[in-house]
Amino acid sequence: MKIKKNDSVIVIAGNDKGKRGKVLKTMPDKGRAIVEGVNFIKRHTKPRKQGEKSGILEKEAPINVTNLMVICAKCDKGVRVGVRSLADGKRARICKACGEMLDKE
Repeated sequence: MKIKKNDSVIVIAGNDKGKRGKVLKTMPDKGRAIVEGVNFIKRHTKPRKQGEKSGILEKEAPINVTNLMVICAKCDKGVRVGVRSLADGKRARICKACGEMLDKE
């Protein structure tokens, strides 16, 4: 999975198409990620303890990573991600459009 926590991403498919956000959590085993401000669900809750409030909570639900693209800081648009080996043996993610390094792994 080429999307990581704290990446800026754009949604390319679904009801939230075009929205941008930051990845809060990734789930590599399920191929999903939770993105800030995207894919809200409503959760109806009732009070469990005395003094606790009931109501409808809105929170972000996981979205499939195939519907997300990483945003390159230089290009300022959604780009494909490639991997390049560095001289010291480490790997770095790069933008396929401009070749800019996204981060070091």
